[in-house]
Amino acid sequence: MIDRPSDQKGLQRQSIDWALIGTYMVLILIGWLNIYASIHSAETHTILDWGNRAGKQFVWILTAFGLAGIILFLIPPTWWEGLSIPFYLFVLGLLVLVIFVSSDVKGSHSWFNLGPIRFQPAEISKISTSLLLAFVMSQQSFRMTRLKDFAMVCAIIGLPMLVIVAESETGSALVYTGFIFMLYREGLSGWWLGAIGLIIALFISTLTMGAFWACILLITVLVLCTAIMSKETWHRLLWGWGFVGVMAFIPRVWGWVCQAVSAHLNWITERAWVPRAGETQEYFWSFLLDVKPLYLLLGISFILLPLLAWHAYQKRDRFLAICLGVFLGGVLLVFSTDYIFQEVLQPHQRGRIEVLLGLKEDLAGVGYNVNQSKIAIGSGGFFGKGYLHGTQTTFGFVPEQSTDFIFCTVGEEWGFLGCLLVIGLYVFLIARIVRDAEQCRGRFTRIYGYCVAACIFMHLFINVGMTVGLMPVIGIPLPLLSYGGSSLWAFTILIFIFLALYRDEKKYF
Repeated sequence: MIDRPSDQKGLQRQSIDWALIGTYMVLILIGWLNIYASIHSAETHTILDWGNRAGKQFVWILTAFGLAGIILFLIPPTWWEGLSIPFYLFVLGLLVLVIFVSSDVKGSHSWFNLGPIRFQPAEISKISTSLLLAFVMSQQSFRMTRLKDFAMVCAIIGLPMLVIVAESETGSALVYTGFIFMLYREGLSGWWLGAIGLIIALFISTLTMGAFWACILLITVLVLCTAIMSKETWHRLLWGWGFVGVMAFIPRVWGWVCQAVSAHLNWITERAWVPRAGETQEYFWSFLLDVKPLYLLLGISFILLPLLAWHAYQKRDRFLAICLGVFLGGVLLVFSTDYIFQEVLQPHQRGRIEVLLGLKEDLAGVGYNVNQSKIAIGSGGFFGKGYLHGTQTTFGFVPEQSTDFIFCTVGEEWGFLGCLLVIGLYVFLIARIVRDAEQCRGRFTRIYGYCVAACIFMHLFINVGMTVGLMPVIGIPLPLLSYGGSSLWAFTILIFIFLALYRDEKKYF
């Protein structure tokens, strides 16, 4: 039986996820209203005034709808798979070019100035990277467990990420770490997620508690992991955590030893009747006092390391051998943290991390934005102050409120319920994309869908986290809500490419 044209149109309409499109449009509307609220003042006339950001955003919204229609109804979905390689290379070239031809914008070289329009290639790099990952990983010969294939995936993600870091756009580069969720869905071991968490924990603990306690944390985690993966779970826990418990007392015991040595050193200095003997003993005890508890911990650990390596070799315990390698890498990271923090990070980035971790308080400097944002969100209460009635918002206490800190406008004027609504819409959007991706039989569409969900999640997590003081301020927009054409276009293209791929798969099923 031949389908009539009207039947085919009906099938196509049913294959479009209108719930996803509706959520996208609601978020854009909420963003537009809050952009107007963030710049609203006595001088501002209407929401369609082309001289302010709300009016300009309306133009971006109309053009974004046009892009969405072109992608969904005019461009053949099969093109995206074929264009993935040249598109990726083209965008990578733009990322490199912008470093040399762009002007400095708040320490960042990441914007092309095209007359009245500014364009940030880092925004569309998420699209090109997602498409190429989907293309490479959807090949029948691809195996995540094969080193060559895994290295290729790391290169696809790592190249634009490194270039974006060179542009001083740390926030945009951090979004790329979200691709690990897609890799996990496609067969990457969950231990990689744990490894990333451990790296972050070691970095933070080294800055806040010191290198000694960071190493104690490292040993504790590795003992737990080896115990879980071994048949001798309780035996390893007993010996491993017993060792950790003893080592944890090194600073206190060493403090007592140093007090006793200091008293003895004073006695030697005063009573030594043979000058040379007194100088020798004084040098020895002074050297001993300079030994830090960290070096004692590492010295004992490195003495045990060959014994554990031999045990792993005899028992053919590959996981224990890997953990020993992780220990060495973790110690290297602990000793590198100070260099990374002082030499690699920019001064403003160091300041934001110090404020976030409570290492210093600077409410008038680098901590000003976050402090004002928390005041705005907290003052909104449960129901909010009402639309266009936010005092922190109206009087411009929060810088960049229409872009990076748009969420605090929602918190002040819409309250806890408004924040819950916005976050709930994002959760629905991400969950819907994941659900649609799982329904697809083609690996290309499924992998691309997970990439889209990961990008949106990372933007949401980082942006909301920094506005409430749980993440450092790294300048990243809230998807579909923040002001800006580059961001709105990028997320529109990202989402509607997936919708087009999904429609192409589902229209006959």
